[in-house]
Parts: sequence; C-alpha cells; structure tokens
Amino acid sequence: MNKLLNIAQAGQRLFVREYAFKSDLKIKWVRPEKIPCFKPEKSGDLAKLPPLKADELLPEFRDCKELDKADESVKSLFKLSNNASYLTTKFYRDEMVKEVQRHAQDFGSMEAKLAKMTAVIRRYQEHMDEHPRDKMIKVRLKELIDKRKKFLKYLRRWDYPRFEWILEKLDLVYKPPPAHFHWITRKESLQKLTNTYCENLKEERLEAYHKQLQAQQIPFLEEAIKKMQFVRQEQISCDVPVTVTEEQIADSKRQLEMLKELQQAEEAASNKKQNEDSFN
Repeated sequence: MNKLLNIAQAGQRLFVREYAFKSDLKIKWVRPEKIPCFKPEKSGDLAKLPPLKADELLPEFRDCKELDKADESVKSLFKLSNNASYLTTKFYRDEMVKEVQRHAQDFGSMEAKLAKMTAVIRRYQEHMDEHPRDKMIKVRLKELIDKRKKFLKYLRRWDYPRFEWILEKLDLVYKPPPAHFHWITRKESLQKLTNTYCENLKEERLEAYHKQLQAQQIPFLEEAIKKMQFVRQEQISCDVPVTVTEEQIADSKRQLEMLKELQQAEEAASNKKQNEDSFN
C-alpha cells in the first residue's frame, strides 16, 4: 500500500520499453534466403547434365543396320528422346560411369558408384526444377545426396588423391556438414552490422581528419619557418643564447619543398584520372 502511495505522490512518470526501441541507424537486415537441400548450390554439383542430342538412339540399337534403311517415322520410335525417362537416366548414368571406371567391367568400385549417384542426382534436380512439388522425388533426391556425401567422406579419409580426382572428373564440390550448427538470428546479425557500420564510420572520419591535417601541413610549415626566422633574429639582436639554428630552418624548408612536390604530383595524377574518366 505504501509503495502505491509513493508512486502516486511522485507525479507523472513515463514507462519506456527500452528493450524494443527503434534504432536511428540506417541499417537494414534482410534474412538470407534458405536454399533447399536438393539445389545444386547446396549439393555441390557444379555442372548440369549435357543436353541430349536430337538424333540420339537407344544404346541397344546404335549399331543396327536396318535402322539406316528405315523410314524417319520408324527411326523416331528408337530415339532416346521419344522413349521413357528412365532410359535417358540410364543413358546418362552409363556415360558418366565410363568416364571414371577402372576397366570396361567396373561397375562396383567407389568411383563407379559415385558416378551413378551423380547422374541420378542431376536427373532428379532437372525434374525438381520442372515439378517442384513432387515430394517423392524430393525425398529420394535428398537421401541420394546424403548417401553420396557419406561415400565422399569415406573416400576422402581412405584415399585423398583419388578423392580429388573424382571431384574433378564429376565437377563436384565436397561440402561437409558444419562442426557446430549456429542459428542465424536477427539480433546477432544486427549487432554485427552495427559493429561494421561503426567501424566504417570511424575509419571514414579518421581518414577525413587525416586529409584535413595533411592539407594544413604546408601552411603550418610556412608559418613555422617565419616564426623560427623571427625568433632567431630577435635572439641575435638581443644578444641572448640562440636556440633556433640555421640547420633547423633548412630542414623545415626542405620538408616544405618535399610536401609541395608531393602535392603537385597528387594533383597531376587526379587531373589525369579525371581526364581519362571524362574521355571514357
């Protein structure tokens, strides 16, 4: 009761919610867009599957001499683009395996398995670009990417030169999972942006102050030389010990000449750059 009376007698008070104030800093944070796990940017695929040739035949009928004599309508039935999609996937898979297999009958080595998975992954990625709501293919694609990543992890541990070679042949980038997961929050990001903004502002002001001091060097030295000469003359005329030597005055004059030459060189360089920019 006494506490309520004290608050009432204290007069009007403003209760401000300080933890949710709006900052005057012109800093805008946009949450980074989440990349789906099946996208090439996340899976590590640097290249897509090559485009299929229009006249590409089924592998079983490439050497068929009867097709050379057949009609175009008959040939179109044996074209790869006019057949089921799984046959195109099988074609890409076999072609990619041929690039990395150790011998003609090698289909079970680590390189061959990775080539098979890479071909299927890229086919699924093309399918997801056309049908992004296909959940079944999305789940298969994610599982296959995780499986390939696990195989690459073991290959990297067992044989690193072969690991680098397979990445180069298949146009892949190995992206291991992070050691420690860290949430991206608005508060922490704004703190980092504010620190960066303050550091940049500090550097800009220091740079401006440095240029201001540099611009004052020549007038300061000219005034200092005049005062040193005046003090020296007064000390000589008053017959007192001379504290300003001629060497000090000569050093100041040399420093003044160097500053003037440097200023002229900077002005010439800036004029040349302006002329080049205006010409372009």
